Amino acid sequence: MDSNSQKPTANSQSSLQAFQRLLDIMDRLRVECPWDRKQTIKSLRHLTIEEVFELSQAIVDEDYQDVKKELGDIIMHIVFYSRIAEDRNLFTIDDVINGICEKLIIRHPHVFGDTSVKNAEEVADNWEKIKLTKEHNRSVLGGVPDAMPELLKAYRIQEKAAGVGFDWSNKEEVWNKVEEEIGELKYEVENEGSKERLTEEFGDLMFALVNYSRFIKVNPGDALEMANKKFKYRFTFVEDKARELGKSLMDMSLDDMNELWNEVKKNEQ
Repeated sequence: MDSNSQKPTANSQSSLQAFQRLLDIMDRLRVECPWDRKQTIKSLRHLTIEEVFELSQAIVDEDYQDVKKELGDIIMHIVFYSRIAEDRNLFTIDDVINGICEKLIIRHPHVFGDTSVKNAEEVADNWEKIKLTKEHNRSVLGGVPDAMPELLKAYRIQEKAAGVGFDWSNKEEVWNKVEEEIGELKYEVENEGSKERLTEEFGDLMFALVNYSRFIKVNPGDALEMANKKFKYRFTFVEDKARELGKSLMDMSLDDMNELWNEVKKNEQ
């Protein structure tokens, strides 16, 4: 087996050395680099969001070398925030790591305590109950950030509510709700409802569909991204074929474009 095909491994000593190396580099940057010295917790925020989206894209693309790189960027940001906070006497990287360790222990009583669980669903249910009792969260939905992307936010809101028993009994009930919302949206469209009413009913339909996605074990964000990629691939095919024919999409009829669209669909089968 050559070195490139060996399974990557890590051990405690090498991991500690690697992490200490990063801490040492960040300490030096905060002293010697004008840009790093200038940064604040707020100034890093938009850069961190960008890094998370880059990681998300690498995961969607199944580019695991890129996943490795983006994870490194995110770890660097965590260390960077902690170093800035230490300079301000707010907290240290030790506080950050010990904090998540304590949270993991509290939220896994089936591993670190005497609680028994049958499956992953029971683990998720216990998490929400623990948050309300041992961690004294005021609201089940309090951990869902307002700034979270809307589709993911709907999914997490529903997951958290379901974690304390506020949920539909089966997928048939949820599908009936989807059909009900389709009917209400259709009514508003046919009766020329106001923009506010159309927006509300469309939102209710999307929320119901997200609920249904949970019951059929489909992540709605992943499903929509798959649809996005499929449409982009097919549309690009249509553009390329049109270009081969010496035409522009602007000059083609819808029937002509649909013919090319059906061609790419046939090639996918």
